[in-house]
Amino acid sequence: MRRSSWGRAAMPLAGMLSACVAHADCKDFSWDAHQERAIFASQPHTMQAGKAPAAAPLIQPDHFYALQLAPQPQVQFEAPPGKSMLADGAYAGVVKFTVPQAGSYRVSLDLPFWIDVIADGKLLPTQDFQGSRCDGPHKMVEFVMPAHQQLWLQFSGSTSPQVHVSITRAPATASAH
Repeated sequence: MRRSSWGRAAMPLAGMLSACVAHADCKDFSWDAHQERAIFASQPHTMQAGKAPAAAPLIQPDHFYALQLAPQPQVQFEAPPGKSMLADGAYAGVVKFTVPQAGSYRVSLDLPFWIDVIADGKLLPTQDFQGSRCDGPHKMVEFVMPAHQQLWLQFSGSTSPQVHVSITRAPATASAH
Protein backbone atom coordinates (compact mmCIF):
# COMPACT_ATOMS: atom_id res chain seq x y z
CA MET A 1 0.00 0.00 0.00
CA ARG A 2 2.82 2.41 0.81
CA ARG A 3 4.42 1.89 -2.56
CA SER A 4 1.28 2.86 -4.52
CA SER A 5 0.69 5.91 -2.29
CA TRP A 6 4.28 7.03 -2.89
CA GLY A 7 3.86 6.49 -6.62
CA ARG A 8 0.69 8.59 -6.74
CA ALA A 9 2.35 11.36 -4.71
CA ALA A 10 5.48 11.32 -6.88
CA MET A 11 3.63 11.43 -10.23
CA PRO A 12 2.60 15.12 -10.02
CA LEU A 13 6.11 16.05 -8.85
CA ALA A 14 7.65 14.09 -11.73
CA GLY A 15 5.31 15.83 -14.16
CA MET A 16 6.28 19.27 -12.86
CA LEU A 17 9.98 18.35 -13.01
CA SER A 18 9.74 17.11 -16.59
CA ALA A 19 7.83 20.27 -17.58
CA CYS A 20 10.59 22.40 -16.03
CA VAL A 21 13.28 20.42 -17.83
CA ALA A 22 11.40 20.68 -21.14
CA HIS A 23 10.96 24.42 -20.57
CA ALA A 24 14.66 24.89 -19.80
CA ASP A 25 15.73 22.79 -22.79
CA CYS A 26 13.51 24.59 -25.31
CA LYS A 27 15.75 25.70 -28.18
CA ASP A 28 13.20 27.13 -30.62
CA PHE A 29 14.48 30.71 -30.22
CA SER A 30 17.99 31.37 -31.49
CA TRP A 31 18.00 34.45 -29.23
CA ASP A 32 18.63 34.26 -25.51
CA ALA A 33 15.05 34.38 -24.20
CA HIS A 34 15.75 33.79 -20.49
CA GLN A 35 14.46 37.20 -19.36
CA GLU A 36 11.26 36.87 -21.41
CA ARG A 37 10.63 33.32 -20.14
CA ALA A 38 11.16 34.47 -16.55
CA ILE A 39 8.63 37.28 -17.01
CA PHE A 40 6.13 34.90 -18.66
CA ALA A 41 6.47 32.58 -15.66
CA SER A 42 5.19 35.32 -13.34
CA GLN A 43 1.60 36.32 -12.56
CA PRO A 44 0.28 38.78 -15.20
CA HIS A 45 -1.35 42.13 -14.45
CA THR A 46 -4.81 41.90 -16.02
CA MET A 47 -6.26 44.97 -17.74
CA GLN A 48 -8.44 46.07 -20.63
CA ALA A 49 -6.56 47.28 -23.74
CA GLY A 50 -7.82 50.58 -25.11
CA LYS A 51 -10.34 50.83 -27.92
CA ALA A 52 -8.74 54.15 -28.91
CA PRO A 53 -5.38 55.84 -28.24
CA ALA A 54 -7.00 58.32 -25.81
CA ALA A 55 -8.31 55.38 -23.72
CA ALA A 56 -5.12 53.29 -23.92
CA PRO A 57 -3.76 52.15 -20.55
CA LEU A 58 -0.12 52.67 -19.68
CA ILE A 59 2.04 49.55 -19.43
CA GLN A 60 5.64 49.30 -18.19
CA PRO A 61 8.65 47.48 -19.63
CA ASP A 62 9.75 44.37 -17.71
CA HIS A 63 6.21 43.61 -16.53
CA PHE A 64 3.84 40.88 -17.65
CA TYR A 65 0.29 41.72 -18.78
CA ALA A 66 -2.86 39.83 -19.70
CA LEU A 67 -4.73 42.28 -21.91
CA GLN A 68 -8.41 41.95 -22.77
CA LEU A 69 -8.95 42.93 -26.40
CA ALA A 70 -12.09 44.24 -28.11
CA PRO A 71 -13.70 43.24 -31.41
CA GLN A 72 -11.44 44.83 -34.04
CA PRO A 73 -14.17 46.93 -35.74
CA GLN A 74 -14.63 48.75 -32.40
CA VAL A 75 -10.94 49.76 -32.16
CA GLN A 76 -9.48 53.03 -33.43
CA PHE A 77 -5.70 52.80 -33.99
CA GLU A 78 -3.03 55.47 -33.55
CA ALA A 79 -1.83 54.57 -37.08
CA PRO A 80 -3.22 52.08 -39.60
CA PRO A 81 -1.86 48.57 -38.88
CA GLY A 82 1.17 47.61 -40.97
CA LYS A 83 -0.64 44.54 -42.28
CA SER A 84 -4.16 44.61 -43.70
CA MET A 85 -6.40 41.96 -42.22
CA LEU A 86 -10.04 41.14 -42.28
CA ALA A 87 -11.74 42.31 -39.13
CA ASP A 88 -14.44 39.61 -39.11
CA GLY A 89 -14.07 37.79 -35.80
CA ALA A 90 -10.74 39.48 -35.04
CA TYR A 91 -9.78 41.23 -31.81
CA ALA A 92 -7.61 44.30 -31.33
CA GLY A 93 -6.46 46.86 -28.78
CA VAL A 94 -4.04 49.67 -28.01
CA VAL A 95 -1.71 50.36 -25.05
CA LYS A 96 0.86 53.08 -24.47
CA PHE A 97 4.32 52.96 -22.93
CA THR A 98 7.74 54.61 -22.77
CA VAL A 99 11.22 53.15 -22.50
CA PRO A 100 13.97 54.64 -20.31
CA GLN A 101 16.80 54.27 -22.84
CA ALA A 102 16.89 54.37 -26.62
CA GLY A 103 17.74 51.02 -28.19
CA SER A 104 16.46 47.61 -29.19
CA TYR A 105 13.47 46.23 -27.30
CA ARG A 106 11.46 43.05 -27.67
CA VAL A 107 7.71 42.77 -27.54
CA SER A 108 6.91 39.20 -26.51
CA LEU A 109 3.49 37.60 -27.05
CA ASP A 110 1.82 34.30 -26.32
CA LEU A 111 -0.06 34.27 -29.65
CA PRO A 112 0.92 34.62 -33.31
CA PHE A 113 -0.80 37.81 -34.42
CA TRP A 114 0.14 41.24 -35.78
CA ILE A 115 1.60 44.02 -33.61
CA ASP A 116 2.81 47.50 -34.43
CA VAL A 117 4.79 50.03 -32.38
CA ILE A 118 4.07 53.66 -33.24
CA ALA A 119 6.19 56.75 -32.51
CA ASP A 120 5.22 60.25 -33.70
CA GLY A 121 2.27 58.80 -35.65
CA LYS A 122 4.51 56.48 -37.70
CA LEU A 123 5.04 52.73 -37.57
CA LEU A 124 8.47 51.76 -36.27
CA PRO A 125 10.12 49.22 -38.56
CA THR A 126 10.60 45.71 -37.24
CA GLN A 127 14.27 45.02 -36.63
CA ASP A 128 13.81 41.24 -36.32
CA PHE A 129 11.38 38.62 -35.04
CA GLN A 130 11.25 34.98 -33.98
CA GLY A 131 8.57 32.43 -33.17
CA SER A 132 8.56 29.35 -30.95
CA ARG A 133 6.55 26.29 -30.05
CA CYS A 134 7.82 26.51 -26.46
CA ASP A 135 5.97 27.50 -23.32
CA GLY A 136 6.21 31.15 -22.42
CA PRO A 137 6.43 33.61 -25.26
CA HIS A 138 5.34 32.27 -28.62
CA LYS A 139 6.54 35.26 -30.62
CA MET A 140 9.12 37.99 -30.03
CA VAL A 141 9.39 41.07 -32.25
CA GLU A 142 12.31 43.46 -31.92
CA PHE A 143 12.11 47.21 -32.56
CA VAL A 144 14.56 50.10 -32.09
CA MET A 145 12.71 52.52 -29.80
CA PRO A 146 13.37 56.12 -28.77
CA ALA A 147 13.74 56.98 -25.07
CA HIS A 148 11.28 59.00 -22.98
CA GLN A 149 8.74 59.31 -25.79
CA GLN A 150 5.11 58.24 -25.80
CA LEU A 151 4.91 54.99 -27.82
CA TRP A 152 1.85 52.98 -28.79
CA LEU A 153 1.62 49.21 -29.04
CA GLN A 154 -1.23 48.06 -31.29
CA PHE A 155 -2.60 44.54 -31.45
CA SER A 156 -4.67 43.56 -34.50
CA GLY A 157 -5.96 40.48 -36.24
CA SER A 158 -6.06 38.33 -33.09
CA THR A 159 -8.31 35.29 -33.00
CA SER A 160 -8.26 35.45 -29.19
CA PRO A 161 -9.90 38.10 -27.01
CA GLN A 162 -6.88 38.08 -24.66
CA VAL A 163 -3.12 38.42 -25.18
CA HIS A 164 -0.22 37.99 -22.78
CA VAL A 165 2.57 40.49 -23.46
CA SER A 166 5.81 41.94 -22.11
CA ILE A 167 8.33 44.51 -23.33
CA THR A 168 12.01 43.95 -22.50
CA ARG A 169 15.30 45.52 -23.50
CA ALA A 170 17.05 43.24 -25.99
CA PRO A 171 20.51 42.03 -25.04
CA ALA A 172 23.26 43.80 -27.02
CA THR A 173 23.95 40.66 -29.07
CA ALA A 174 20.27 39.84 -29.80
CA SER A 175 20.31 40.74 -33.49
CA ALA A 176 23.75 39.40 -34.29
CA HIS A 177 23.09 35.89 -35.69
